[in-house]
Amino acid sequence: MNRIFFLLASGLILLSYSCSKSNDAGGGSVAPSNLVVNATVSTDNSGNVSFVASAANAVSYDFDYGNGFFQTVANGVVTYKYPASGTYTVNVIAKSGSGQTISKSIQVTVSVALSLIFSDEFNTPGAPDPAKWGYDIGTGSGGWGNNELQYYTNRPENVIVSGGTLKIIAKKETYSGSAYTSTRMLTKDKFSFKYGKVEFSAKLPTGVGTWPAIWSLGNNFSSVGWPACGEIDFMEHVGAQQNKIFGTLHHPGHSGGNADGGTVVISNASTAFHKYTVEWTIATIKFYVDDVPFYTFPNSASLPFNQNFFMIMNVAMGGNFGGPVDPAFVSSAMEVDYIRVYQ
Repeated sequence: MNRIFFLLASGLILLSYSCSKSNDAGGGSVAPSNLVVNATVSTDNSGNVSFVASAANAVSYDFDYGNGFFQTVANGVVTYKYPASGTYTVNVIAKSGSGQTISKSIQVTVSVALSLIFSDEFNTPGAPDPAKWGYDIGTGSGGWGNNELQYYTNRPENVIVSGGTLKIIAKKETYSGSAYTSTRMLTKDKFSFKYGKVEFSAKLPTGVGTWPAIWSLGNNFSSVGWPACGEIDFMEHVGAQQNKIFGTLHHPGHSGGNADGGTVVISNASTAFHKYTVEWTIATIKFYVDDVPFYTFPNSASLPFNQNFFMIMNVAMGGNFGGPVDPAFVSSAMEVDYIRVYQ
């Protein structure tokens, strides 16, 4: 009996030792050590940074690129393309097979040269370029969901390029059962983009009840609906608040009157052209007027602002945001000198 017990005990000890040795050999129960992280920043202004991380007893590496983007890399060798210039704190966590970790942070400074990927300078008289713009026609369901009062057309009476600018003209007239007409033009199925810089120069209409906007919706709008698709309002304005500019984001839990956004008061919104800019990255969405920032929104992977969006330009009348229309209103236009998208 004693001999049998001794042999069984010895076998268990050997088995335990063998398993432990096997785990240790793979870095399983030994904590990682001597983590080294090197970064090589591309000199071609592409935003590419090559990272090499190595540590004893590590089986994987978690990279936090410092801009809200994370990635797990098994061998610690990876190239990441930053979408925007800046100085970023990169944190790397080396993990063993049993989950023990060691971390190290480094800083990288990246220069990204943006390229023009879409533009309309509105220099050719007549109708807007059909290769770039389509139209929503009619009243939409319930006034496009906002109880708006206009009927959207693509007639030259409501949209035309002349004198080097696009003019979207809202008019008081009885048309197909509506009391006003205007235009809503969009790049849906023609152009969309994810991340980048949107810049446009515009002069806004006057009149209480006018509601001009240059904005965007997620490409999956038709399949998931609003606000699940996300909405970025690059610029909104209402005639009842003449010089106040709105920059707004709509997404689940934050839509309509509960949307995220900021405002700024400027001078001469309807008598002078101003430059409106939005910088959209994986980490933030920043709004500017005349190069002065007025609102920054923190983007994240849980939000719908990490997919392609198409652009929309329109002038609505009345509605939930535009408010009651001045009975004396006759006609007014939003003029756009150019619109450009960079990446």
